[in-house]
Amino acid sequence: MPIDGDGDRIGSLRAQREPTFAYLRDVVLNAERLGYHSLLIPTRFANGSFEHSAPLAETWTTASALCAVSSRIRLLIAVRPGITPVGLFAQQAATLHEISGGRIDINIVPGGIQGDNERLGISGSHADRYAQADEFIDACAQLWASGGPLDFNGKSVRLNGAVVSPTPRPPAPEWYLGGASEAALRLAAERADVLLCWIQPRDAMARLVERARDAFALARRQPRFGLRTHLVVRETETEAWDAASQLLSDAHPEVLAQRAAAVKSTAMVGAAAQARRVEDDRLGDRLWNGISRVRVNLGTAIVGTPQQAADELSAYWRMGFDEFILSAYPHLEEAERIARDIIPHVGAGQTSRA
Repeated sequence: MPIDGDGDRIGSLRAQREPTFAYLRDVVLNAERLGYHSLLIPTRFANGSFEHSAPLAETWTTASALCAVSSRIRLLIAVRPGITPVGLFAQQAATLHEISGGRIDINIVPGGIQGDNERLGISGSHADRYAQADEFIDACAQLWASGGPLDFNGKSVRLNGAVVSPTPRPPAPEWYLGGASEAALRLAAERADVLLCWIQPRDAMARLVERARDAFALARRQPRFGLRTHLVVRETETEAWDAASQLLSDAHPEVLAQRAAAVKSTAMVGAAAQARRVEDDRLGDRLWNGISRVRVNLGTAIVGTPQQAADELSAYWRMGFDEFILSAYPHLEEAERIARDIIPHVGAGQTSRA
């Protein structure tokens, strides 16, 4: 969900298409029509694809409104622990789960964007945020399971007789968690239903999957993996690489500077990997991380023809990724291209959810 705005260029001061409710409604209804399983609604406190004061759709408000105008598609809502008290969040999420007919899941984001929490006066180290996320998920899950009254005495989460009513009708929202650090893998293994990974070259991803499997084995839980990537796809390979270059053709120096500052000395392992500078921004034959110059967090795309993109995704599917969070610019039109030309060919047509 393009909460920062959309268009066939990113990194300019303002988006060609601002993230109005009318536009975001079109995006969700189009995705629902095309048969997508779910839509990720990211979270941030300043614009992450254009100048940081450009219009931005707030995550929870947007999700609530989109639940009301959609009927089938699920929404994966990104949430940062510590912003909303867990007792209140548990009630909010249970209510939205009920309103949507059980169509929401939660993407817990402990790390966040460097300096972003501080915009709201919220501080804490990388380690502190993961410890807080652990307690946040635990307390929320207990409230959803029991309804309370619940007393919870953690280091960062404390509840005194908290209640949630009604509790989410089974199945409750699933927990998705992204990350590549040891803290992220340990938390995902203990608490998450799905570990989300930003795409990297296959050898690096294979090592990450091995580390994640070890962490899940220690927790005696079965892992599920999701892969997050952009796509730049055209009929020919040359056209695809030209489109990738054009995507950044209006990038503004101010935006470039803001994004560079957001990853400087970051403690986020995944963000540092996304922003790694290489010649021509090419991480391999099909991977290009030029988007990281102007966009926070995920900055890597698969570039090529529809079949090349499907083959690349299939390679990650065989590695163990069976959920894919895909995006392309502009989201409205490219969702159709991806649904029509790519998804049917991923895993030789064996994938059940995308």
